[in-house]
Amino acid sequence: MIAFSYDRAQSPAEAAATALRTAGAKFIAGGTNLLDLMKLGIETPTHLIDLNGLGLDRVEATPEGGLRIGALVRNTDLAADPRVRRDYGVLSRALLAGASGQLRNMATTAGNLLQRTRCPYFYDTNQACNKRTPGSGCSAIGGFSRQHAVIGVSNACIATHPSDMAVAMRVLDATVATVRPDGSARVIPIADLHRLPGNTPHIETVLERGELITSVTLPKPAGGMQLYRKVRDRASYAFALVSVAAIVQRDGTGRVALGGVAHKPWRVEAAEADMPRGAKAVTQRLLAEATPTHENAFKVTLAERTLSSVLTQAKG
Repeated sequence: MIAFSYDRAQSPAEAAATALRTAGAKFIAGGTNLLDLMKLGIETPTHLIDLNGLGLDRVEATPEGGLRIGALVRNTDLAADPRVRRDYGVLSRALLAGASGQLRNMATTAGNLLQRTRCPYFYDTNQACNKRTPGSGCSAIGGFSRQHAVIGVSNACIATHPSDMAVAMRVLDATVATVRPDGSARVIPIADLHRLPGNTPHIETVLERGELITSVTLPKPAGGMQLYRKVRDRASYAFALVSVAAIVQRDGTGRVALGGVAHKPWRVEAAEADMPRGAKAVTQRLLAEATPTHENAFKVTLAERTLSSVLTQAKG
């Protein structure tokens, strides 16, 4: 691990300004992803900005009837919040499906959204990876690709986004509030936060340099049956092969988002019009442009079967 300097931010705007003017600066909160990447030499920050004293660790009701979740709310606390369990069950279930209890105790809301891919070629510094070293190539393409994306891919990257929470946030139509280095604020729909890889897979979000997430807002509860189903190779502490976040109303209408299949949580709102017709009709539209490899083509069928199981549970 390389040497780095460290300070504690006194305000979100100060943290953002420091990050902009300091070369090699990174924000740190729970550190559940960043510290691992530093140990492997994948992330090499020269300065860490500690956010833990900023008071962004509360869940508060909004005037519109939703919830505002501070960027530093720990995953364990968010999953256990009575309002989240009652009105946003898909989010609570997604959080509890992720990582281990120890990691959820440390991981934060913003950090969960911004965690980096768990692609094994990204983690192996002996392999070419455009995310880690832009322009070096992608060893996953033509390599072992069972865990990789089937849609939204490019010739530069076929990695998936690892977050369970982000998939639930996507189906809930959350919005992300930030502060820029000049102190100005903006609100980003969760649908627009993560980028597809294109030719620049190392640029993973639309956040500007130094821009800091301060909170995530959930709209008024959508009601319905809210479910999260995660299919993985082992029962715990594993990332999704395919996951389904769904909100199903009594008349069969609803929303659905997929995890484990793309570079970002995957939702196609037009496909949701087919929910009363069943999982096959929805999946055909959700994954209409899928370009799987021969090793991960099973994910298309797995997504349909997982969604079918979720819809059956909702009806039952």
